[in-house]
Formats: sequence, structure tokens, C-alpha cells
Amino acid sequence: MEKIVLASANQHKIKEFNEMLGGNFKILSLEDIGFNREIEETGSTLIQNAKIKAETVRNYLKENGKDYPVIADDSGLFIHVLGGEPGVYSARYAGSHDDQANRDKVLGKLENKLDRTANFECVICYMAKDTTKLFIGRTYGEITTEEIGDTSFGYDCIFFSSDLRKTFGEATAAEKNAVSHRSRAAEQLKKFLTPYNRNFDRTLKFNK
Repeated sequence: MEKIVLASANQHKIKEFNEMLGGNFKILSLEDIGFNREIEETGSTLIQNAKIKAETVRNYLKENGKDYPVIADDSGLFIHVLGGEPGVYSARYAGSHDDQANRDKVLGKLENKLDRTANFECVICYMAKDTTKLFIGRTYGEITTEEIGDTSFGYDCIFFSSDLRKTFGEATAAEKNAVSHRSRAAEQLKKFLTPYNRNFDRTLKFNK
């Protein structure tokens, strides 16, 4: 079973990636590799932040004589009438990593707004040796006027999924994983990680 480091200490995310990538890969957390530094997400886009996280962890592994591939993701909620806010700042929209405060700020800004359409976007960066790949997944819906369902994770309880016809907060893990932005990006990653696709990609790079 191949080991891949996920640039996260979030157990919810570790569990999600293990479920989405199936039993072919062992996902290691930052804790598993002894990484306890703060990664400063200074990018202005999801792509930049995903690359920063992946590169930081890859450099740490090299410093410690290890050569595991690294995957890093960055996600955001983009609300159309707010010009794409909270976007890259979704996790700290209200000033800190406080899910309730972030949701309250979104609902407050959308008060009396008719257009509540939104989408989640996830960028996954895969980095291994001289290979860097980006995978982007999106899921669409709208913001509800109140919290519905499980309130324990991010914006799930105020995002009404166009696919599921319910909020992510009401959905089971299996339902959410079938249509989420992260699962759609992860599905592309999983296809790339199959031996045939990786070998094919290396052949193309070599022939160039």
C-alpha cells in the first residue's frame, strides 16, 4: 500500500481522503510524520495556497530523509452576489477559524438578497519528486436563510446542494462525498494515481 502525506492535521479531512481514495493508498497526516510547524497560507488564490502547503511539507520530508508524495488541498465557498466572497478566506472569513462566526457573517451579508447562488471549489496539489499536478473540483448550490442539519463543519449547514436537493449538513458522508467539490477533485487525483495513468504521464513528459 503506497503512503501519501496529506498536508493537514484535520482528522475529519484525513478520514474523508481515506474514504475517497479507497484502500489502495495509506494517507499519512502531518502528525504521522512529526510535522508541527505553522504553514502560512499567504497566497491570493486556492491554487497558490495548495502549492505552498504541498511544497512546505515536501521540503520538510526531504530535510528528514523521506520521499513520500504529498497532497495538499485548499477549498473555498464562492458566493456570486458577494463578488466571490468569502473565497480564499473562507476558513477565516470572520477574522478567525470560527465556523459559527463565519456562517453568521455570510448570512448577515446575504440578508434580503434574492440571488443566493454559490459554489464550493477545491484545488488539490499533488507533489512528488519532479512532478506537480493540480486537480480542481466544483459543486454548485445556494445559501439557505438559516442553518439546517449538522452545524459541526464549515458552511455545510447553510449550503443547499443542487445535486442532493438538501444541505450538506443534512447529507450523509456517502451522499456528500458523491458530489462534493473535494471528492470531484479527489476523483481526478485517484485516476491520475493509477499505475497506467502515472506511467503514461511520465512518458509524455520524457518525450517532450
